Amino acid sequence: MKFNTKCVQAGYTPKNGEPRVLPIVQSTTFKYESSEEMGDLFDLKASGYFYTRLQNPTCDNVAAKIAALEGGVGAMLTSSGQAASFYSIFNICSAGDHVVAASAIYGGTFNLFSVTMKKLGIDFTFVHPDISAEELAAVVKPNTKAFFAETLSNPSLIVLDIEKFAKVAHANGVPLIVDNTFPTPVNLRPFEFGADIVVHSTTKYMDGHACALGGVVVDSGNFDWEAHADKFPGLTTPDDSYHGLTYTKSFGKNAYITKCVVQLMRDLGSMQSPQNAFLLNIGLETIHLRMPRHCENALKVAQFLESNDKISWINYPSLPSSKYYDLATKYMPNGTCGVICFGIKGGRAAATKFMDSLKLAAVVTHVADARTCVLHPASTTHRQLTDEQLVDCGVSPDLIRFSVGIEDVEDILADIKQALESV
Repeated sequence: MKFNTKCVQAGYTPKNGEPRVLPIVQSTTFKYESSEEMGDLFDLKASGYFYTRLQNPTCDNVAAKIAALEGGVGAMLTSSGQAASFYSIFNICSAGDHVVAASAIYGGTFNLFSVTMKKLGIDFTFVHPDISAEELAAVVKPNTKAFFAETLSNPSLIVLDIEKFAKVAHANGVPLIVDNTFPTPVNLRPFEFGADIVVHSTTKYMDGHACALGGVVVDSGNFDWEAHADKFPGLTTPDDSYHGLTYTKSFGKNAYITKCVVQLMRDLGSMQSPQNAFLLNIGLETIHLRMPRHCENALKVAQFLESNDKISWINYPSLPSSKYYDLATKYMPNGTCGVICFGIKGGRAAATKFMDSLKLAAVVTHVADARTCVLHPASTTHRQLTDEQLVDCGVSPDLIRFSVGIEDVEDILADIKQALESV
């Protein structure tokens, strides 16, 4: 199937007489005729469903669709994007391990890594995405287990040079994990450029309607865990909780994502609900139609802002004036996303006045859905960060994150114009 067809058809194929639309399997448990059958499921000797905390048919079908869209071998839905980021690291790291992460990432993820996971004994070194390959290699330690970055950073819109990060990661025997939330697989498929694991906040463009929280971890199946067995004992040595089963030997290319489901989800239980998965699937069916409109509208808005004398600066990677235009053209030739960041002359006070004057665009703690919205990250999503950390994340005090929706672009522009007149 072509990509656009996969958005509509992949993941769920009804058999004769079955529901045409993916059903919501709203059940915590599943019945079997014998204890032996149930025991085989618990021992991973047979495939099937027994408890929704681990797997559910609705969730699995949607995960399969996302895996198909990204070109991976398997995927696991989570209750939020934060959970997906956590699982992607914790699946291969434990106390005493180290991760190299891009500093320009979502503020919540930065806190997750620098504060919460630090308490678990996992150390992070943060580097600017523009770092040279030589400087990147220099921060790798003997206990480094992964690289992590956002393909298009939230909110600073820095475009990651995926191939550079992948090359250095692989030279040091570790996988590259990337958050592909903003571009979505419509505009960028990181596995094609060397990334090994992809995560998304499905709450954003994948759902597309601000209806359902969710996340996903997608496994490319390409990283050779056995070749670096000493670094990843959780995957390459027996798991006592499954009677000595070894994931790489039992599941091959699906080792990483299988362990994520049957060990971490079993124990931590951040499963996406079947209801949310159902809503997510509805969003995925139209994502190939929505993303081009988001990008088309955003480019027109960015061009208007760039020419307005009240705007002090703007970054939108699809603008030729952006320092990331060449990287954006390489990795996302069909468009980046609908998010723009810019500053207004007059600093924070002017930014506040502008946002409060908007009528169509809503001030909300959200981004990347059908409705145009706006936020001031330094005082909201990134307010826990120090001034120095804000700079590292690419978030200036005057930065406005403007998420362009799929409304008529003339209405969006009219709203921006009237709000700027108040500044």
